[in-house]
Amino acid sequence: MTTGTTDPVAAAFRRLRTAAETRTPCPPVRDLIGPDDETLAYAVQRRLTEAGVRDGRRPVGRKVGLTSLAVQRQLGVDRPDFGMLFDDMACAESAVISLDRLLQPRVEAEIAFVLADDVVDPGVTAVTVRRRVAYAVPALEIVDSRIAGWDISFADTVADNGSSGLFVLGADGVPLDAVEPAAVQMTMFVDGVPASTGSGEACLGDPLEALAWLARTALAHGDPLRAGDVVLSGALGPMVRVDQAMHVRADLTGLGSVEATFTTPVTKGGS
Repeated sequence: MTTGTTDPVAAAFRRLRTAAETRTPCPPVRDLIGPDDETLAYAVQRRLTEAGVRDGRRPVGRKVGLTSLAVQRQLGVDRPDFGMLFDDMACAESAVISLDRLLQPRVEAEIAFVLADDVVDPGVTAVTVRRRVAYAVPALEIVDSRIAGWDISFADTVADNGSSGLFVLGADGVPLDAVEPAAVQMTMFVDGVPASTGSGEACLGDPLEALAWLARTALAHGDPLRAGDVVLSGALGPMVRVDQAMHVRADLTGLGSVEATFTTPVTKGGS
């Protein structure tokens, strides 16, 4: 980690902010803040959030990452992380997503929760948070990284807003008395061919556990979950790389389907 008078949080913020603005992936920031310093990493994320709000972006919820035990083992961490969702990250199912909006996208299927109430109980559990949910909906999260080659540690992805990109919600919400999130089975198709499978149990054993973890953590950070927030609770199966035009659809039992169409930008030639 950089020592001396250099402010590591400010330096990491500038590196990630420049990468986003110039659409040029940058080196990891762990040389500045360390590979697993949670406090510094969230401080960088907070600065990026504040800068986004100054730019006119509106927070609409959170995303939970690193909910898969396999991914945790891969990165050598033992806890999830979170990032902010902004209004300009939401994509309608009917919209076409141009890949020039993204740098190194990958897509994963998740269960999203939309909250009916604020969650301000520091002891909230998967059982009690269930009562704070208005409905669940199938979702696609298009994760992305400002860090070149996805060469990330825990601190890198936290600082980079949880490697967030865009998200798509399905059209119809389902109340939780009609579906058990842990029992949901997921199949994600790319151009009609199965590309990823999984279940609710892959997300910390139960997506409601991920939601409860996020609620406690957000409160501890002084920014609790609020009524109306969208929460992407974590991947149900392996992510899929998006490096060409493709159509993606995820079917989630009890919740329905969600889909997205990706296109490559058209290059205009001279006359």
